Parts: sequence; C-alpha cells; structure tokens
Amino acid sequence: MQIETSPLKRHEIDADIEIVCVVAKKMDHPWIEEKDLLEMAGFKGEQDETCLLIEKKRLYVGVDSLHHDDVRSAYAAAIRAVRKTQAQTVKTALYLGKCSAQNVKAMAEGMIFGDYEYDTYRSEKAKHPVKKVTISCEDFNGKTIACEKAAAYVQNAVILAQATNYTRNIVNTPPDDMIPEMLALKAVALAEANDLECIVLDEKGLEAENMGAFLAVSRASDHPPRLVHLAYKPKNAKFKVALVGKGLTYDSGGLSLKPAEYMVTMKSDKAGACAVMGIMKAVSELGLPIEVHGIVGVTENMIGGNAYKPDDILTAKNGTTIEIRNTDAEGRLVLADCLCYAQEKVKPDYLLDFATLTGACVVALGEYTTGLMGHDRSLKHSFSKAASNAGELTGTLPFNRYLKKLLKSDIADVCNISSSRYGGAIAAALFLDHFIEKEYKHKWLHLDIAGPAYVEKAWGYNPAGASGAGVRMTVKWFEQIIKQAEKKQSSDPSHGE
Repeated sequence: MQIETSPLKRHEIDADIEIVCVVAKKMDHPWIEEKDLLEMAGFKGEQDETCLLIEKKRLYVGVDSLHHDDVRSAYAAAIRAVRKTQAQTVKTALYLGKCSAQNVKAMAEGMIFGDYEYDTYRSEKAKHPVKKVTISCEDFNGKTIACEKAAAYVQNAVILAQATNYTRNIVNTPPDDMIPEMLALKAVALAEANDLECIVLDEKGLEAENMGAFLAVSRASDHPPRLVHLAYKPKNAKFKVALVGKGLTYDSGGLSLKPAEYMVTMKSDKAGACAVMGIMKAVSELGLPIEVHGIVGVTENMIGGNAYKPDDILTAKNGTTIEIRNTDAEGRLVLADCLCYAQEKVKPDYLLDFATLTGACVVALGEYTTGLMGHDRSLKHSFSKAASNAGELTGTLPFNRYLKKLLKSDIADVCNISSSRYGGAIAAALFLDHFIEKEYKHKWLHLDIAGPAYVEKAWGYNPAGASGAGVRMTVKWFEQIIKQAEKKQSSDPSHGE
C-alpha cells in the first residue's frame, strides 16, 4: 500500500473511497454530507466505529478526539473496513491536532497497521485490495501545513510502521521455523540490506566470552545458541546507545516445566530480540544521528538429560555466581551475560534492555503496558514521555532495597529467583542490576514487554498476536534526546568557537 500526500483539495482527488472522520461525535461539521443517512444506519460516531456508504463512495469513522492515538486507531479501523471492499484507491484529508507532525504520522501508521495481517501459514491469504492512499493537505478545521512537511512526516511514519510490522512477523513465526540459527540469519540479512555492521557468535564464541549463564540455558536444545551484535554508526553521532534483547525462540520452562497451557504462545519469548532488530531497521532507514548497537541473545530453553538444573551454580561473564532455583527464570540469565557484553564492548551513553521477562509484570500492569524500571528518575520520565508520544503505554515499577535482599543466596553471589512470590517483575530487574556496572547504573533502563508484546486478541490498532512493542517508543525517544542535544548545542555560547 502506497501512501502519498497531495496539495489538491479532497474533492479534487479521484479515488474509489474517501475516508471521513467524525470527530467527537460532531455530526454537524460541513464535511459530514450524509448526516441523515448515517443516522438512519445507526451510526453514532463512537471511537473506531465505521459506516460505509458505498453509493456515496465514503467511509465514515468515529474518532473521540484529535489525540494522535485516537486518530491512529480510527484510521486502522477505517482501512480494515475498506479491505472488505474491492476499492483500490483511497483518499482522505488531514485531521490535525495540537501537534501536526504527530497526527500526520498517526494517520499513516494507522493505515499501515490496519492493513497488517499475519497469514503466512494460512491457505487462504488475506486480501489487501488498497494499492494507494492519497492524503490531501487540506485540514478539516482549516489549519495549514506545508505539503512537503506532510510528505516527510508520512515517509517517517511508513518507515517506522514497516519496522514494527517486520518485528511482528518475526515474533509471530512458529518456533520450528525460527530457531536460533534462523533468527541470526535474519539479523545478518537485515545487516546486509541496511548497511549495518554485524558480528555473530556461536557456541565457541560464547565460551570465549565466558558467558556461562547464557550457555547453560541452551544446553538441552538441539539448536545451538547465537549472540548477534548489530551496529549502526553514522557520522557525527550525538550519542552511543546499546540495546539488548532477550531472544528465546521457544521457552518450555526447562526442567521447571511450564504447564501445557502456558507453553502456548511461547514463540513470543523472542519479542525482545525482535524489537531490537526492528529498532535497528528503523534507525538505519531514518538516518538518525545516533550510534546504535543491537545485541541479542538467541537460544531455546528445553528439557533433556543435559539440561541445566535447579541447584546448579552458574558463572556469568562478569564472574558473578548464580544459584539456580527455577530453570523457567532463564531469560534473565541470557540478558545478564549480554548486558555484560554490551558494557564491555560498546561502552554506551545509554543502555536499554527489552524482554518478555515476567508474567508478574502482566499481573501488575495488564496486557497492554510495558514495565519500565531503572535507577535514574529523569531517564525513566524521559522515556515514558516518548512512549506516550509514540502511542505505547508504559508503567514505572519502583526499585527498593527490600526486594533486592530476597535474591540473596547462601551458596552463591545471587539467586536467579526471589524467595517471595510477590514483586516478581521488580525482582527480575533487580537480578539484572547485579550485572550493571556502577558507571552504567544511571544510564540503564529495563523494559519488561511481557504484556503488550503478544496478545491473543486484537486491541486498538494492534492485531491478535505480536504487536511490535518497543519499536516505536524507542525510536521516538531517540528523536527526543537528539532534539534536546541539538537545542542544548545551539544555546551553548561556546558553540562554534
């Protein structure tokens, strides 16, 4: 689906169907030309409610407000409705709010998300009849925007939405077709396509890096583990960021075996790694002036005679010894070694990790919200603001010294689970904190995406299955800190001397 902007008025553009928004249920707007027909059809203008008047070649969609996320969701609903027709061309106009850029991007993102459907394994493929969408630069409230700017916003949104869908596709791929070697090959292909640097470590490479915790998790799998290190290094980068992703292509729980119903959807346990890959794709295609390193630990957690066991003592890359009391707390072991690797090899200005780490985070925040944790209050606030502006939900979970004490081991440096069943999401993050060096404590953020990464029912503009959680909010945060740095540089009286 191609999305373009046009300086023409909406009535001057030829298309099979026009999308018209009904904002805040206000049916008296001049653009609502078929008010009587809409009322006869029972259309009330609720958020995401659609009504197709095929003889008028118009599809009306309700949007509660001009908040960008309402607009994004409405356009996803509209495209889903248009997909049921044979229409190949669609036109619409602008619905600008407080921030024109956000709303233009939201419209384009919403349409791409509404057109997404994962059908790789279905005999009957999804229909995508819409080939072209033309957005008139005419605004329904008379606001003005340069068409060149609108076009740039659309291009930005298309890149970001496609990177999100790229992430969704990998997460949705079944475990037998996305084993660790295949995910590593996927990363290599991304590096080749986007001119990224790429290093892949196999078992010998992991052994050379002393990644004992990571290697233990992989022992019972027939598929060897991989560590992938992608790097995007533009000239004049303003920051250096390391992103670490948990890539469990399947998690059975190991010897601490999951109940059968909990094993279904465990293909999604690679969502952290996939998010990192999606971010790398977006950043490189947007050409952002920020050096980004994506480090993903990819393996399976399976059962077998050589599986790692409760009561084992593992030694991580930084020399920390770990008492194993539950083999289903494996993602934190992979992340521990990968975080050590990132600090040693990259020495970043910021360090972020992404993981479907704990069911406890879903209990705390629900399915749709990412848990945000770290030591630096301003960093957490900055990221949370960016997430909100991107349309992703975050909730901050607070660290405290009492939960950290519950990770104490009598026979090793730390235990891989807490001695309490409560506060599990925070305890998991505090376990990771053992592997964050002092100089990086206030540069580190932990994102537990267990809730939103994979939901078995559609929500908003997200389909059932993978959502691509983490991609849009991280890129938005990059753009945010870049702007802040540029603003600070321009106000520096010594700049240019």
